[in-house]
Amino acid sequence: MKAIILLIITTALALPAFFLAARYNLHMLQLNGYKAGEQLNWLKKNWRKQWILSFTLICGILLCLFRSAVLGVFGCLGLWLSILVFKAHRNLNQKKKLVYTARVKRLIATLSILALALIALGALFLSFESLPSVPVIIAGAAAVLVYAANLINKPLEKAINTGYILDAKKKLKRVKGIKVIGITGSYGKTSVKFYLKTLLQGSFQVLATPGSFNTTMGVVRTIRESLLPTHEIFLCEMGARYRGDIKEICDIVHPDMGIITSIGPQHLETFGDISRIQDTKFELADSLPEGGLIFLNGDNELIMERASKYRDKVLYYTENSPVQAGENAGGYRAFDIRVSRNGTSFAIAAPDGERESFETRLIGAHNVINIVGAVAIAHSLGIGLRELKIPVRRIRSVEHRMEIKDQGDVTIIDDAYNSNPVGSKAAVETLALFDGLRILITPGMVELGREEEAFNKKFGYFSAPCCDYILLVGKKARTDSIREGALENGFPEKKCLSFDNLADAMGYARSIKDTGHKYILLENDLPDNY
Repeated sequence: MKAIILLIITTALALPAFFLAARYNLHMLQLNGYKAGEQLNWLKKNWRKQWILSFTLICGILLCLFRSAVLGVFGCLGLWLSILVFKAHRNLNQKKKLVYTARVKRLIATLSILALALIALGALFLSFESLPSVPVIIAGAAAVLVYAANLINKPLEKAINTGYILDAKKKLKRVKGIKVIGITGSYGKTSVKFYLKTLLQGSFQVLATPGSFNTTMGVVRTIRESLLPTHEIFLCEMGARYRGDIKEICDIVHPDMGIITSIGPQHLETFGDISRIQDTKFELADSLPEGGLIFLNGDNELIMERASKYRDKVLYYTENSPVQAGENAGGYRAFDIRVSRNGTSFAIAAPDGERESFETRLIGAHNVINIVGAVAIAHSLGIGLRELKIPVRRIRSVEHRMEIKDQGDVTIIDDAYNSNPVGSKAAVETLALFDGLRILITPGMVELGREEEAFNKKFGYFSAPCCDYILLVGKKARTDSIREGALENGFPEKKCLSFDNLADAMGYARSIKDTGHKYILLENDLPDNY
């Protein structure tokens, strides 16, 4: 009778505990790109977030081996705490919700089969008195079972993806005369893509990968779902976390021309070193056909280190840099750059001698180089610089990339998407342009490998003269490094504060009583798996 009651209780608690824990781990797996290595690495780094599963699993195993009322109570306690912990995780992790794609549904099916298999094994080999341990073990093993389900499904997913890739290749091939423009870089690629679309769409039928769809399957999905026979240009953003990622996309879309916006310390955690990032970004240049042009940011030293190999098919674009890539080198050059709180003005000189002045509502000199890159491509496709004046004026901030949001007595400068060492410096320098109370809110930068603390310290150092308050989100090593750098550069300690979450930091920022309009820069917003 006791065994029946305990079985009912553990089952009733295990069902929601397993569902919530499995859902959380599926969410993290999706954010980690379904890559087994990244998921395993994430599990190792973040085991404290779900330590309760280890406790529950141990209780379940002990309950299986030893019939004890005390162990039964501990098992039920572990299940109950698991429900509370993963409900809390679900409430906290809402930045990018779990999307129930076909792949996730297949994972859920495999996960259910694994759970049912464990129940069947328990029924076959355990005594009735030991059966209450089975639901406890299954719930405690939720993270392991999700990882196992992903490994089991890998051959099936590979076969499905191969079919999708072949279909995308055929569909792209059927659109005669379409010009594919590959866009890659450590940062700036999404902005350049949207700027270029704005410049081209008055003259061509343009398809662009939406948002940050820059993975192989994101590109494939764009082609399969959105490509029409009338499209003349396909702007294909190409992201990478490992060597070979750009080549994989190029082998599908076969770009006719391309642009490398930047090379820098982004995703160092997966690449390992800068040299591999350089190799990977230049996979785009290696994939171009004879006569295909690669547009290179001539102000980026890491790009220029590799540029000489591609001399015959390069067009440079720069800011105020005639030596590397200006008129003498056959490139596009921005000059006479003027920045204010109301926007940015500049002029561009083209290789054929044509010159034109431009204005944009975008704030910050760092935007100019990306606009010049987009103008260079549009001009090379036959659109005159004068014709591009109005389209340049129409360019708007890309969502979460220095996006200005006026909210009464507060202006939010939303630069929350995927911060990097170069972009973060440019963002706080832009904040310094505003007259008022300047507040930086940041959790710091991630995915920078062994150099993460050093880069965050530099971020704090150059932020110090640009801000009146620095509000750090998350009491971890990266925010400690930012604080250290800021204080080293003379920033007042009482105005460099730490908060557990973004909501608390925003609440404090809004409550500051200092006079003047508030300008709040949101620099980076860590994804849920951080």
